[in-house]
Amino acid sequence: MSEIKVNKISPRTNCGTVQLGDSGDTITIPAGATITNNGTQTGFGRTGTVDWQTSSIKTSTFTAASGEGYFCNTTSGGFTVNLPAGVAGAIVSLADYAGTWDSNSLTVSPNGSNKIGGVNADVLLQTEGQSVTFVYVDSTQGWINTMDSTSNERATLFITATGGTITTCGNDKIHTFTGPGTFTVNQVHPCAANNLVSYVVVGGGGAGGTDSAATSGGGGGAGGYRETKSPVTPYTASPLDGYPTPGNRITVTASAFPITVGAGATALPVTNDPCGSFKNGSTSTFSTISSAGGGGGASNRNGSPSPSRIAGSGGSGGGASYYRPSCNGSGNTPPVTPAQGSNGGTAGPSPAYSSGGGGGASAVGGNGSSSKGGDGGAGVSSEITGSSVARSGGGGGASWEDGPASSQGAGGSGGGGDGGPDGGNAGVAGTDNTGGGGGGASGASGEGNLGGNGGSGVVIIRYKFQ
Repeated sequence: MSEIKVNKISPRTNCGTVQLGDSGDTITIPAGATITNNGTQTGFGRTGTVDWQTSSIKTSTFTAASGEGYFCNTTSGGFTVNLPAGVAGAIVSLADYAGTWDSNSLTVSPNGSNKIGGVNADVLLQTEGQSVTFVYVDSTQGWINTMDSTSNERATLFITATGGTITTCGNDKIHTFTGPGTFTVNQVHPCAANNLVSYVVVGGGGAGGTDSAATSGGGGGAGGYRETKSPVTPYTASPLDGYPTPGNRITVTASAFPITVGAGATALPVTNDPCGSFKNGSTSTFSTISSAGGGGGASNRNGSPSPSRIAGSGGSGGGASYYRPSCNGSGNTPPVTPAQGSNGGTAGPSPAYSSGGGGGASAVGGNGSSSKGGDGGAGVSSEITGSSVARSGGGGGASWEDGPASSQGAGGSGGGGDGGPDGGNAGVAGTDNTGGGGGGASGASGEGNLGGNGGSGVVIIRYKFQ
């Protein structure tokens, strides 16, 4: 390959034109070379495009140069772009770097007596994500905006997260925790309102009461139930949706949220059960939300030191037993709005020997009667997982085989366990991951049957991911 080294190429006398190559030839300009146009752009130079300045994002007032495109970031406040002197064919492009021109406008100012769109005045750019291209035409119209994108495509960020068992429902993801874990948020939406998550937090259910020699145990209270449905994740929530109370709302950030899932309580022999609170379920937590475990059902004991044990208080209260018929457990302990649960039922009248049912998320436990133990209070249903599931039902109360009350109470909808069948039988356990209370044990002479264990709790989180 031959090489010519000269400082200047000039046309031949009386020619006036210099030609580089012939038709079909390729003229190569090597990387790093610069071609400078010191005159007008006639037949040479730009064809309506600019060089975008990506290495210098503009955040304050500056003077633009023809042939350049600028990304302008007004996050910290609006500023001014001064256009260069108007020369026919001059071109300047501007783009909203951070999508903030709607809140902090960009001012475009013409040079001297130059005009923008036929008017010698500044122009305000006030549309989020906007990009514009100004070309100088002539002294009459000055700079004309030849391209204006007022709906610039910007990627929409959604929440991304890990932890628990992940399922999908439409545009939403659901994380279900049946045991301890961590809900780790890796990315959030730029708008905080879209980072408001839906959740259900259910505490562990209380255990049913134990019988001892011719008595019967009360049903265990359901674990506390708390729910908030975010407006961005539509589904049918339970009547206990706490969204109207701002303190119940959780707006996530890109961080880790430890999850605690409360265990259901284990039923105890009456000799090891000083009071029902020893059979309370454990608390479940997510962020600032805690759901208390259900209160344990009351037990009975003949002889010293005490003939009976009182029911425990918690998310929902445990049911009372015969010897202390009015000592049912209180629900919504500690108190929250909406209430996380209900009171347990009272025992039947003497000598029915029937016990009260444990409270549920939406209803008090049934009172024992002359014919049967009290039913467990009903839980509530939510479609947060994509289908309707009832949770936090109270355990049913039991009866004694020789008493007038001859049948056990049924567990409340939402995982509550039935009371033990008449004739000296253990109570039925609450269903795991519903927070259902355990059923009370039925009594028979010489028996010492255990109440049903409480069901474990659950934590469910739902958010929009696309």
